[in-house]
Amino acid sequence: CWSVWSVNLCCGLSDCPPLGLETLKIDDFQLHASTMQRYGLGAHRGRLNIQAGLYEDDLYDGGWCAGRNDPLQWFEVDARRLTKFTGVITQGRSSLSDWVTSYRVLVSNDSHTWVTLKNGSRDLLFIGNKEKEIPVLNTFPKSVVARYIRINPRSWYSGGSICMRVEILGCPMPDPNNYYHRRNEITTTDNLDFKHHSYKEMRQLMKVVNEMCPNITRIYNIGKSYNGQKLYAIEISDNPGEHELGEPEFRYTAGSHGNEVLGRELLLLLMQFLCQEYLSGNPRIRHLVEETRIHLLPSVNPDGHDKAAEAGSELSGWSLGRWSQDGLDIHHNFPDLNAILWEAESRKWVPRKFHNHHIPIPEWYLSKNATVAMETRALLGWMEKIPFVLGGNLQGGELVVTFSYDRTRPHGVMREATPTPDDPVFRWLAFSYASTHRLMTDAGRRVCHTQDFAKEDGTINGASWHTAAGSMNDFSYLHTNCFELSMYVGCDKFPHESELPEEWENNRESLIVFMEQVHRGIKGVVRDLQGRGIANAIISVEGINHDIRTAADGDYWRLLNPGEYRVTVRAEGYAMSSKVCEVGYAMGATRCSFTLTRSNLSRIKEIMEKFNKQPINLRHPPRRPRQRRGIRMSTTTSVIPALSSNCLMDILDCNPDSYVDCSEET
Repeated sequence: CWSVWSVNLCCGLSDCPPLGLETLKIDDFQLHASTMQRYGLGAHRGRLNIQAGLYEDDLYDGGWCAGRNDPLQWFEVDARRLTKFTGVITQGRSSLSDWVTSYRVLVSNDSHTWVTLKNGSRDLLFIGNKEKEIPVLNTFPKSVVARYIRINPRSWYSGGSICMRVEILGCPMPDPNNYYHRRNEITTTDNLDFKHHSYKEMRQLMKVVNEMCPNITRIYNIGKSYNGQKLYAIEISDNPGEHELGEPEFRYTAGSHGNEVLGRELLLLLMQFLCQEYLSGNPRIRHLVEETRIHLLPSVNPDGHDKAAEAGSELSGWSLGRWSQDGLDIHHNFPDLNAILWEAESRKWVPRKFHNHHIPIPEWYLSKNATVAMETRALLGWMEKIPFVLGGNLQGGELVVTFSYDRTRPHGVMREATPTPDDPVFRWLAFSYASTHRLMTDAGRRVCHTQDFAKEDGTINGASWHTAAGSMNDFSYLHTNCFELSMYVGCDKFPHESELPEEWENNRESLIVFMEQVHRGIKGVVRDLQGRGIANAIISVEGINHDIRTAADGDYWRLLNPGEYRVTVRAEGYAMSSKVCEVGYAMGATRCSFTLTRSNLSRIKEIMEKFNKQPINLRHPPRRPRQRRGIRMSTTTSVIPALSSNCLMDILDCNPDSYVDCSEET
């Protein structure tokens, strides 16, 4: 190694991580520039992968843009400590066609005296971008130790301006007295596998977890990707492989956008953590595992992940690998049931002619020719097979939790709050994650891109952010019993491996707290007089225009906030039943079970069928005065041939298994 002026140049090039312009480890105050076009294009916007707003404005734009187009412009980063710089990654401006095609790099220890990186006696000229989005990495022939680093554009796209988004690669030099490093340093004590996993490594890690905890885990797959890769999930429960009566089902999914890798790694870390803590006797984790059936699906879109991983964590850009292999956005590839429900509501068909829940999937969507990804079909079958109660899908590129509805009701409106009938519950669920995340509700943190979600407690209604039809969240709410939310777990979709311990610490408590919310509200079993569970019974809560249904064994779970609720149960062939159920503030769902008796109509139908006397079906029978002898049923259902009053009363009062024989009189 040798020294030139006050700057140290060290031989060799190590694999140094990003300083953190994209992850916001680098503060706005550490970024400087020679000039800027306006504040929204200042140095603080010159971060790799930063996105502009939907509309051009003065506050949030897609990069740093110099105020003048000349070779004297520069973009500067203050590392606040001696750092071994090893490379630079650049992009153009995200919103318009502006990018830098070549640049020089200068370093300094005092921000006054600068040294240009050279190749022998000549200044090094680095080749920049050819378009605005694809990141371009330039590594230095020799690493250089300094505190400040500058990028000096030398040429730019002829039809645009000097605009850049940047990331700097560098290793901080040891300095225990450095205040800034100590302030930002986050460590973890969890002994987990903090690395990025390929598809094969992911499968192997899940197998290791299964072998460590064979009594509480099970690996299965829900289908295959377009390229034939199995979509593996792991179940964590005290009785894996079976649905236990009264035990709610919970799911986390990640990686529906293949380039949003952080969520995938968080779920791999979570399954390790749950296994280790269960074995160590952690009472909180043992209770969660024993009282909940947990499903973790870490990679919904493994094909897309392969594309992003091949480019690398800093070079995959904002969208490489986002879509499925056949070019579909899996998260927004579900049928648009919102439009169907809202059309029925506008025609006043709800609830008499059309249910406000479990809305059927349109036939066209189920056809082989429909534009539906294989991964979406696999998710759909999984969601219909298992009676999930609560779910979260982990995404990236922001720090916020979103909840239904994700589509605005008026056509053509890009942003408008569109709440569900369960809006208070959704808001609580979203807040339970955001409030326990280390950064989401921090009012002092910098916004990832354009919107300060911390002012909204780290949560937002999906349609208030941007409208999107056919989301997984809305489909889950309208077609199944499951309340689904989206957790955007970090500004950086694909953080460097070195960032994973800190990201785990940011999200660990939130991941656990949100799972625990599956035990909020009421639960119970709907049975008949013989104690048999009644499947598909409708559970209605007074004042909430959204019902749910019982599972195959008759059990149900209804997420509710604390309060008193009148709950009504209806099932075909049974008399309606209602009761008041109270939800407390303590964690744990209130038991609220029902025993239903057969309705008079269904009992009469059974009797008539037993004696080969089928009811007469009159959809619109004429009205006539009530007769003293005989019976007249509802004008909208069936009419039974007249029976004598005494015989009919005997039929209705007796046990269905010991019918009175009135066949001769009938």
